[in-house]
Amino acid sequence: MTANTLNPTRGSRGMAVAPHALAAQSALAVLREGGNAVEAMIAAAATIAVVYPHMNSIGGDGFWLISRPGHEPVGIEACGAAALHASIDTYRARGFSSIPARGPLAANTVAGTVSGWEFARRLSSETLGGRMPASRLLEDAIHYAKHGFPVTRSQAACIASKRGELEGVAGFAQTYLEGATSTGERFVAPRLAATLQQLVDAGFDDFYRGDLARSIANDLCALDTPLTLADLERHHARERTPLAMKHSLGMLYNMPPPTQGLVSLLILGVLDRVLDGGMDPLGPEFVHACVEATKLAFKVRDEHVTDPDHMRIDPLAQLDPAALDDMARRVSMSAAAPWGSGRGPGDTVWMGAIDGEGVAVSFIQSIYHEFGSGIVLPDSGINWQNRGCSFSLDPAARNPLMPGRRPFHTLNPALARLADGRTMVYGNMGGDGQPQSQSAVFSRIATFGWNPQAAIDAPRWLLGRTWGQTTDSLKLEARFPAATVDALRKLGHDVEVLAPYDEAMGHAGAIVRHPGGLFEAGYDPRSDGAAAGW
Repeated sequence: MTANTLNPTRGSRGMAVAPHALAAQSALAVLREGGNAVEAMIAAAATIAVVYPHMNSIGGDGFWLISRPGHEPVGIEACGAAALHASIDTYRARGFSSIPARGPLAANTVAGTVSGWEFARRLSSETLGGRMPASRLLEDAIHYAKHGFPVTRSQAACIASKRGELEGVAGFAQTYLEGATSTGERFVAPRLAATLQQLVDAGFDDFYRGDLARSIANDLCALDTPLTLADLERHHARERTPLAMKHSLGMLYNMPPPTQGLVSLLILGVLDRVLDGGMDPLGPEFVHACVEATKLAFKVRDEHVTDPDHMRIDPLAQLDPAALDDMARRVSMSAAAPWGSGRGPGDTVWMGAIDGEGVAVSFIQSIYHEFGSGIVLPDSGINWQNRGCSFSLDPAARNPLMPGRRPFHTLNPALARLADGRTMVYGNMGGDGQPQSQSAVFSRIATFGWNPQAAIDAPRWLLGRTWGQTTDSLKLEARFPAATVDALRKLGHDVEVLAPYDEAMGHAGAIVRHPGGLFEAGYDPRSDGAAAGW
């Protein structure tokens, strides 16, 4: 494979990319009707919450990075905190040594994603002149929920593999097993359609402080989750200053804690110091360097990253050039460092959009594990996340459960402003795989000059576990050259070879806007996605 094997999607007036083609088309339609990239992303977020239900939901969380030409990028943190009634003692009293991953007690954090839509819409109106009504932004999502959409192979496979652990969870079987379960069948979600219409009619804030909020709270209470109306009412999305790192090719941005955006930047900071432009992006030296940088960054994450109100280090200090120099010196190019284990799975969607004015959005929306907690609220049809099962019931842990605390998030949307005038949004779903795929995609595009589609299509690797994985080996897709696999084993890596286009690698995407205003984009063939431009 070479950098010119595949062509990217090209455009001149705007571009959107998503892991489901219908979401990318929803975003493009808004752009074509005069909407900006933020409005386009709200439309895409609503659509994909309907048509890719195993990966995300309005019962989950979201994070935004938004770049306007001439202004510093801004971040939106739309993640919910632990319920006020959720504590280590309450779980211990019920006999638990860890928080369950499924069921009502896994649903212990507020769903923040809709608050992010509201915050983004207000920002669009105040800074970009956005005027698209909510009825237009959610039009496609409501249609697909009400009239149906075809089940993807990814959703069908996920239901089949997780049926045993989810079919007994409240509301799951009625919602996902009694209707369409096979690829290509029409899936209809009438309760979710009505909920989305309520958000249009009453406003997005109704999710937290209105009739919908009261319905949600009643259902959560009836299902015996720790969440109450008070938890919904106290929640607000917040603006955050993104982490920024100077790179030899420009400025790179990602979200601060509680996300692992710091991890993604640390990896790229180290690679900026150890990669050689003459390396083969499919060769063992490149993969080894990325994996070793990942191990060092994960060590920082696992020791320090948590709710920023409880952090003991300054994340920006870790991105200081001297700190990155020191970390890079610890990378051995001749042997693999020891590796323990990662944090495990994560289900997410990453999407990007850039409009003709150069406004760029990198966005991620998630329910954590496949179908989150598995519970589906009977009135609203909302599938609730299980992000709170990442908390520990050990008070001495890095992320102990406590009322009102924000959980650690694997989510981290990425953005780059390169010194040559290009703007790039990129990202990936999949727990521990997110920063690793970001390192592959960014490096192949920015360092080695590949186009976005070739960079994303090319075989990737994964150290540890992510979606659908249970082992902590170094996993390589089978399309890597045999010489790369053999050389990595000789370096000491515990290599496991997966399928040629394995969904365990996550669903990546990227858009590059060139200084002249032209666009290139790539979507992930491992997903059901598309890059849509005009």
